Amino acid sequence: MRRLLLLAPVLLALTGCGVIQSGDEKATDAARAEATRAGMRLDSQRPRTADEVGYAASTLDGVEVLRVTGAATHDGDGVELIVRTTGTALESGLDPQTITVRRCFALRVSPRTEWGEEARETDCPDGPPLRFAPPPEPPQVPFDAVGSRLPRVPESGRVDEAEVRRVLASLDMDPAITTQVKTEDGRVGILLSPPSDGYSPTDCVLAVVAPGDTSVWMPSRMQRMPGEGGCSVGNALHPLPPPH
Repeated sequence: MRRLLLLAPVLLALTGCGVIQSGDEKATDAARAEATRAGMRLDSQRPRTADEVGYAASTLDGVEVLRVTGAATHDGDGVELIVRTTGTALESGLDPQTITVRRCFALRVSPRTEWGEEARETDCPDGPPLRFAPPPEPPQVPFDAVGSRLPRVPESGRVDEAEVRRVLASLDMDPAITTQVKTEDGRVGILLSPPSDGYSPTDCVLAVVAPGDTSVWMPSRMQRMPGEGGCSVGNALHPLPPPH
């Protein structure tokens, strides 16, 4: 007991000199690390609006979004968020107590932001956490309907491109979905492609109608990446080999 009493002034002196962190400092560091991890999870080369970034941040566990500034990640300095996170640590000393703090940090989301850049502590804005509507779902190709409605032509028959086009028109797909149809050597190739952001794989659907064979499929993820050529009517007529 006497030894503990003698150590107490030493511990207090070390804490005061900054050699030993206080529980509040350690808890703040934990909150900062949580905010920094949030910034890393928001990092992306894909262009996004401020609302899209805010929504993505608001879905992260333990993160509250209090302010969003900027228009889009690829405009000017990008999008800045002020988020609030929680940190917990044990207070140093003879009778350690659990310390929990809530702190606010600024995050910059931009293609020019350094990966893993530490979140900057800042004052918390007044008001409750912001709420964001989820982004609209991209238009979907009706895969099953395409497969069930495309004509089946007997092996001795002839594929009619006009009939194929009529079937596709009857599906009443979202106008944003690109439709390409091409006839080659008695076979009709089809591409149905939703809009792409130029960074993520496109959920395109390919089909071919030939005498004795009607097939509908989605290329592999690798082939659906921008620049890979998988989402093309040419890939419907002459499928690329599977990626290795």
